[in-house]
Amino acid sequence: MKDPEAKPITAVIVGGGHRSVIYADYSLKHPEALKIVGIADPNAERREMCRQKYGFPAENCFENADELAKRGRIADAVINGTMDHQHFETSVPLLKLGYDMLLEKPFAVSKDEMDALLQVIKTHGNKVMICHVLRYAPFYRSIKEKLRSGALGDIINIQMAEHVSYHHLSTSYVRGKWGNSKICKTTMLLAKSCHDVDLMMWLMQPTLPTAVSSVGGIFQFKPENAPAGAGTRCTVDCPLVDSCRYSSKNLYLAHPNRWECYAWADLENKKDATMEDRLESFRNGNPYNRCIYKCDNDVVDHQSVLINFDSGATGTFNMVGGTAKSMRKIHITGTLGELYGVLDDNRYTLSHISTLAESGFADEIVDLSDAGTEGHGGGDDALTEDFVRYLRTGEQSVSCTAIENSIAGHLTVFLADKSREEGGKLQGFDFTKYK
Repeated sequence: MKDPEAKPITAVIVGGGHRSVIYADYSLKHPEALKIVGIADPNAERREMCRQKYGFPAENCFENADELAKRGRIADAVINGTMDHQHFETSVPLLKLGYDMLLEKPFAVSKDEMDALLQVIKTHGNKVMICHVLRYAPFYRSIKEKLRSGALGDIINIQMAEHVSYHHLSTSYVRGKWGNSKICKTTMLLAKSCHDVDLMMWLMQPTLPTAVSSVGGIFQFKPENAPAGAGTRCTVDCPLVDSCRYSSKNLYLAHPNRWECYAWADLENKKDATMEDRLESFRNGNPYNRCIYKCDNDVVDHQSVLINFDSGATGTFNMVGGTAKSMRKIHITGTLGELYGVLDDNRYTLSHISTLAESGFADEIVDLSDAGTEGHGGGDDALTEDFVRYLRTGEQSVSCTAIENSIAGHLTVFLADKSREEGGKLQGFDFTKYK
């Protein structure tokens, strides 16, 4: 990666939230590769925090993407970590100026947005990478290499599942930013599990999906399931605040650091926030103090997807919310054997068909526990490194999430949600315009 004659790629942060900063922090560890030179964010304190952290001048602080665009192009690239529904509107004016871009997933919230964004990129020739960071996790990269080597033969079926823990589901997809599709403009499958659908499309390459069907709904968090006597705000008017497993007292006050960037967003500029500060936040309308059963959530908490591929293979994906712990599982069956494992264990098993073995199979265990699991299974830094390499050389690694490689996953999600809304009706694919 190091080239003493190569200048670092310069980048501006657009949307200075949690994910953008994770990718931008790569510049602190590898200043020879990446240099952050500005920020566009409506929050003045966040702009100043990033200015001091990355050492760029105050004149490179902007309130929004449009203000940044008015200055012309001041860097090689943009790291766009705005909210899902803002990706299109914040990307287009900067792409038209010639910026390359690292764009958070999902890169669009509808097929129409996707098509329009792709047309802008085609017209202006930008290099755009999507943050499907799990492609870079050692667990999935290793599985991809096994499939490319032919270890399983031809794939017959691929099964994937994402278990979303009860505290993650309740925080992000009921009380939080992604709970109401009318506000966030995304579905649960698009906001949370487009990672998983993208992984399936990537692992199944070069075969493409031909049809998809999906069903799902809200099982737990709706008003009719509220315990008798429950209030509307946990620490304010609910007599069950100590006993309810989803009470804000148990989820957030008892674990103040677990979801601090969400639950305590109004305290992010207050150093050393006290318990009284947090209680005051809850008294003053903090949305994370709402009764979990009486929120405005409308996104599903469980969904199943069934996919046909043009090779004749089939695939299933299950998103199950409210589990005891988060988990991603995979099971692939091929003509020469099968592969199964759990991302969180960083280990998978290859069971090869072996007609001479007494058991009829021969197991090979691939243990990646030494590879580390920080940051999406170890993928955060690897993705940013690949982005820098892609901009410098134009070469795409096996994991590269260049936007054209992300079309199949996004289209699958859009059609799966359309199927779910139509009671599971089968939806067909047309990739003609994307070739």
